[in-house]
Amino acid sequence: MPIQTVEPQRLYRQIAEQLRQLMASGEFAVGSRLPAERDLAVQLGVSRPSVREALIALEVEGMIEVRTGSGIYVQSTTAAKRPPAHTASDTSTEWGPLEVMSARILVESEVAALAAQNAQKQNIQAIRNGLEKMKQEAARHEMPREGDEAFHEAIAQACGNSVLHDTVQRFWIARKGPLFARLGDYFEHPASWQAAIAEHQAVLDAIEAGDANAARKAMQRHLKQAHKRYSASWRRAPAR
Repeated sequence: MPIQTVEPQRLYRQIAEQLRQLMASGEFAVGSRLPAERDLAVQLGVSRPSVREALIALEVEGMIEVRTGSGIYVQSTTAAKRPPAHTASDTSTEWGPLEVMSARILVESEVAALAAQNAQKQNIQAIRNGLEKMKQEAARHEMPREGDEAFHEAIAQACGNSVLHDTVQRFWIARKGPLFARLGDYFEHPASWQAAIAEHQAVLDAIEAGDANAARKAMQRHLKQAHKRYSASWRRAPAR
């Protein structure tokens, strides 16, 4: 047997694998309700965000069903066919969504501060265009994801550091992964879009003013609020 590459397991994937095994062994039968997210976190000795990411992964695989306001139920004890292993160039599509949000708070706050110091007129216009696209998408009752990406991409471009720019781009590769998309289905809605648009406007205003400290704080505030929205109770998540 040839030696195979060893991949480090992300925490949410370890949690998901343990739950898969429990379902396959009959500990949690089809149709039964899993313990609440809070209880699972205590029993597994991990954070609730990590449990949430694991549950989203199992839902994407078709093994569980999240019934808003009721609970989390076992739908199948066998995972649907999983996609082939990712290459080193696209492993970001399997980054845990809430972990990505935590990283973005640290990185993109400084990116915004640098953008306030370095942005040229064309950069400011590109940021403005991204925000305008968000508003247009929201007005059509669409999730303003294209505008959101364009907005953050333009800020990263304006910061003047190619490594930071590439890092922000990888965040957005992760944002397009199935786990992030499913999380958005639960926790993104018109009210959250309008809140995000107002937060983006504050970031733009600070960058236009050339105020690095204000830009840093505005971006940090926006991303912390976004993390908070994704960490809301399942019961408060709008039904689809």
